[in-house]
Amino acid sequence: MTDLWRLPAADLAALIKSKQVSARDAASAALARLEAVNPQINAVIDHRPEDVLKQADAIDAALARGEDPGPLAGVPVTIKVNVDQAGFATTNGLKLQKDAIASAHNPVVNNLVKAGAVLLGRTNTPAVSYRWFTSNLIHGHTKNPRDPAITPGGSSGGAGSATAAGIGHIGHGTDIAGSVRYPAYACGIHGLRPTVGRIPAFNTSLPERPIGPQISAVSGPLARTVNDVRIALAAMSARDVRDVWWMPVPLEGPKLPKRVTLCVNPDGLNPVPEVVAALRDAAKRLEAAGWTVEEIADTPPMQEAALLQTRLWLGDGYEAQLAAAEKEGDPGALACLRGNRDKVHPFDLSQTLARRAALTRQWLLFMEQHPLLLMPVSGMLPFADQLDRKDEESFKQVWHAQLTQIAIPFFGLPGLTVSTGMVGRVPVGVQLVGQRFREDMCLLAGEAIEAGGAPPSPIDPVLG
Repeated sequence: MTDLWRLPAADLAALIKSKQVSARDAASAALARLEAVNPQINAVIDHRPEDVLKQADAIDAALARGEDPGPLAGVPVTIKVNVDQAGFATTNGLKLQKDAIASAHNPVVNNLVKAGAVLLGRTNTPAVSYRWFTSNLIHGHTKNPRDPAITPGGSSGGAGSATAAGIGHIGHGTDIAGSVRYPAYACGIHGLRPTVGRIPAFNTSLPERPIGPQISAVSGPLARTVNDVRIALAAMSARDVRDVWWMPVPLEGPKLPKRVTLCVNPDGLNPVPEVVAALRDAAKRLEAAGWTVEEIADTPPMQEAALLQTRLWLGDGYEAQLAAAEKEGDPGALACLRGNRDKVHPFDLSQTLARRAALTRQWLLFMEQHPLLLMPVSGMLPFADQLDRKDEESFKQVWHAQLTQIAIPFFGLPGLTVSTGMVGRVPVGVQLVGQRFREDMCLLAGEAIEAGGAPPSPIDPVLG
């Protein structure tokens, strides 16, 4: 059987469990695909073929003993370089952290291994995972396989690029302000930022960040089908006592009506016509699948939430972050910090947390009446690559367009990017936002939207 790398993760795991193909076959196919296309996109920045095959052989040995290796038996997955994977450097895109070798797996990595996944390689991220673009001084520049002129997204741009190009069947990412959802959008695949507390995480190789980012950044999956996002979420979500925020909440909640609330222009986002068209098309797909769609003119405040989320992300310890970025010399990191200085510095943590409680309460009450929202992923189509570094006006344009990317994490809500089509060579999609721990409803609606069409994937990288 050829082209195993093209298969959805669910299909590949079923073939391996039934011994129609071996985990080694799947790993060999994944490595061959990596070697064939990664030089064109620079999505995977570190991998060890012998170790990959050793992992696969262990899966085949378990199957030979009659054991169940787990739901992701033999499925090659990629890991973002900002979380610990034993024996690898947790660089987070920094030369300064090139020697930060992890002694143990991050809980999310450990959970993927326990589910039977084969760790294929480490994916690129911008320095400190600050941007919606993926380049740095240690690992270089990641390209979007659909069009090298547009960003692959960030900060999990390596994960998005790799998954779209068929390098691994599931990509691990992290999301504090769109870093899973936006690469999925830019690369024409799907990506889930789960509820805070759903997927455990903890890095032993580096000091913990301050409380703001620590309770806002979460790991999540990127995949080429919504069903693969679902099974990856289940695998990633297993308990790990090291994460003090993890919650033992079932993946399936009480049955809710199939009802979605559409908001095309939340809090003055003013999306471009192509984004509006994608939203209305997604609403029609949902209605055709038996969902009731209600449209509202606006949501509770998002602009203030996005500002405060930016303060939690960048303002807490701003001077230390700036000093580290200046020492690193990364132009993208410096552009992010310097461009946001007036927004985030000086910073009052107590005041920001108090406003978060008030705004989140308002949103939770709103979500009681509108338990599933359909809204833009971004106000624009995927950006021209490195747009945030072009000039001051472009920087402001980028940050305004990402309103929903930044605001939704502030409330701890789950958000799912569903890619719906192409505008020329540029992907477009929509975002579903659910109540806390109701990823299941996002995924259910996401599959109904996906059934109406999605960009073809995996794809061979476009060179120019």
